[in-house]
Amino acid sequence: MTVVSDYGQFNGQSLREVTISDGDVSLAILNYGATTRDWRVPLNGLRIPVVLGYDDPTRYVGHSTYFGAIVGRVSNRIGGAQYSLGGQINQLIPNEGGNQLHGGSSGLSSAFWEIEPDGASAVRLRYNSPAGEGGFPGRAKFTIDVRLNGACVTYDMRAEVDYVTPISLAQHNYYNLDGAGTIWEHRLHCKADRVLEMDDLGIMNGEIAPVDGTKFDFRKMRSFEQADAERTGTDHNLVFEDGRNISQPVAEVEAPNGLRMKIWSDQSGAQLYTAAAMPVQQGGLDGQAYGPAGGFCFEPQGFPNAVNIPTFPTVFVSPEMPYVQKLQVEIKGN
Repeated sequence: MTVVSDYGQFNGQSLREVTISDGDVSLAILNYGATTRDWRVPLNGLRIPVVLGYDDPTRYVGHSTYFGAIVGRVSNRIGGAQYSLGGQINQLIPNEGGNQLHGGSSGLSSAFWEIEPDGASAVRLRYNSPAGEGGFPGRAKFTIDVRLNGACVTYDMRAEVDYVTPISLAQHNYYNLDGAGTIWEHRLHCKADRVLEMDDLGIMNGEIAPVDGTKFDFRKMRSFEQADAERTGTDHNLVFEDGRNISQPVAEVEAPNGLRMKIWSDQSGAQLYTAAAMPVQQGGLDGQAYGPAGGFCFEPQGFPNAVNIPTFPTVFVSPEMPYVQKLQVEIKGN
């Protein structure tokens, strides 16, 4: 069953949402930011909200928590909000001090996308980013297909460009498989043996360190509390093991209530964010107020700041080499 809802006009743009379902699992997708607003999973006769979201869809417009959004053109941080290509400096629009985060204030997470159902359990979103948006050169035509198949959600992300330009998207769900409370007792296993080093502003410096003996080592399943007993928080990019089999999950999470998440990705790493300092967010799903560590993000993406670090895998795409990323997330009871 597919439900299409209209929430009015904002700056001449329509705010719309498509809700898809497969059995007792449902997914609500907003066209603003291509946002996954609500994801419900059955457990013991209840339908658990497994991502953080706002009850009022209009709350998203102009809001910058990135709850559930597709972020880019380039996700994460670009140092100095600029990069050089072919001897030419490309100045981007900063939105976090002198740096750019998640594509800047005019990034994909604040765009109104075209949205349409694609059958009973899929949604297609499209957005044409004009040349110069966020400071990025060239036009980029983005397409996101979101499919629900049983307990598994697939995000197929693609972009075609008319000029060499960087693209590195991330799907920015905040997960809490318990549906409420904090995520400290969630247990993570991740096939990542290294972590990208960064400066005090969160800008990657090109160094890559082993995770051995650090709070970033989840090669054996452990809780976020066990990894970070002082609860200082994590906002770091984990590097997946070389030569891994991408047909196998790269990460798994178990929650105290018995729900289990599996993640498949074709990317080289993921940003892990435990939101330890997140300000309280009122108006959450089912009347909740989300506080610090109310959810965690696991965001597969290209290496952050790769535009400025030649030793990192490139995030530049071209008319001959379009952008593709596939993310699959399964959430169900044991």
